[in-house]
Amino acid sequence: MSAQLTVHNSLTRQKEVFNPINEGRIGMYVCGPTVYSDVHLGNCRTFVSFDVIYRYLLHLGYKVRYVRNITDVGHLEGDVDTGAEDKIAKKARIEQIEPMEVVQKYMNGFHDMMTVFNTLKPSIEPRATGHIVEQIEMVQQIIDNGYAYEKNGSVYFDTIKLAKEDGRYGKLSGRIIEDLLVETRDLKNQSEKNHPSDFAIWIKAAPEHIMRWNSPWSVGFPGWHLECSAMSTKYLGTNFDIHGGGNDLKFPHHENEIAQNYGSCDCEPANYWLHTNMLLMNGKKMSKSVDPETGISNSIAPGELFTGDNPNISKGYSPMAVRFFMLQSHYRSTLDLTDVALTAAEKGYRRLMDANKILQDLSHPGKGSAGELDKEIQELIQLAYTDMSDDFNAPKALARLFELVTKINGLKAEHLAFDQITPETLVTLKATFTTFIFDIFGLLDDALAGGGDGEYETLDGLMQMVIKIRQSARQNKDWGTADTIRDTLKALKIQLKDGKDGTAWSKE
Repeated sequence: MSAQLTVHNSLTRQKEVFNPINEGRIGMYVCGPTVYSDVHLGNCRTFVSFDVIYRYLLHLGYKVRYVRNITDVGHLEGDVDTGAEDKIAKKARIEQIEPMEVVQKYMNGFHDMMTVFNTLKPSIEPRATGHIVEQIEMVQQIIDNGYAYEKNGSVYFDTIKLAKEDGRYGKLSGRIIEDLLVETRDLKNQSEKNHPSDFAIWIKAAPEHIMRWNSPWSVGFPGWHLECSAMSTKYLGTNFDIHGGGNDLKFPHHENEIAQNYGSCDCEPANYWLHTNMLLMNGKKMSKSVDPETGISNSIAPGELFTGDNPNISKGYSPMAVRFFMLQSHYRSTLDLTDVALTAAEKGYRRLMDANKILQDLSHPGKGSAGELDKEIQELIQLAYTDMSDDFNAPKALARLFELVTKINGLKAEHLAFDQITPETLVTLKATFTTFIFDIFGLLDDALAGGGDGEYETLDGLMQMVIKIRQSARQNKDWGTADTIRDTLKALKIQLKDGKDGTAWSKE
């Protein structure tokens, strides 16, 4: 049923036919989270988008090695090279705990949230701190090839040299060196660089810096961009199929990744670059700053979406309703989160699940011909695949399913309609509908939660997260949030019981 797969390549800025390097196999690297705080909803949107892409590639029969890293060192405040503090080290200093305690806490939270949104686990999830040796080796390769230089214990990439070679630097982002010179901030240690657009691939640690490793140049730590070049190369090779991430990573992170790969092995890392667009809220960029007129910030945490404890929404929404909402916008388009849109998505999600129940209960009387209805159903099924194969256009494929919903409801209401379709078409419709909803789109039926092992695990994952949010609220004496969680769960007939071994939940 599937059509030829095409993807929009950010590198060429055009849609291209997808041809894997090795037939039947795909290597895909997606930049993962920096684990110094709770994962925000914009990141969740990116990872859900790549989960759908991953699921569809698997459905097409590809053997996919999906690598998604964990950044646990080197991500500097302001994402600049010098004169800034590592975000994880800063959090550890403020909370007076070990950096790896910070990492473990927020990495666990990230994994919990990915479970709640029903995303598949990547094939490999490497951590930057576990690959310091590979990063040091790559820095040395870049130096040996003449694309980097050492100054006072730090090592910088020579962007001018690369830019002069067929304009290699700036190809992904479309920026040129002159633009970078104008935009470069007045940073500490800027005088160490040969050119302001050069970036650090190894940074000498200040005496107070608590995350540090020995290297040939100094006791220090790797630049943020280096980890992805080193780990993608280690697990996918010097040239692989797909590199993905949020649009905000296109520059400088991904641009510098490409530079590092050119500098170390004279090769471009990925053939296809895919970027997700940003998540808006009420038509604006999310911001924690409070509006002076309303006294409300234009932001929301994933957990608040589920509990409803945020003034921007009227109630809580299930994770699957939120995932459905995300499916309604193409991954390269902006997605505007509003209470109205979430309510509409909730209704659409429930309509889809109800239609699937109706469909699976339908049985063909055994007689029927390939009439007009049969033809329309077959065409809609093919169009759903055509849409998904057109740069993973989930919104259009979802729209085809809703056209099929109308046909399904018609079959239920008018039993004579079975005369217009064959038993084989009904079987195909049942299989295709469930495949798209559950396997490709990654949705679960909330109404069935607790009915089977898989559904129970998903509900339990959600409840464990809610319990953690409640415990945190109580520790912070945020009784309003704690009471809201309790009352919301009570309305859903879910009881919490606190004991010496922790909090347990049960459904009435």
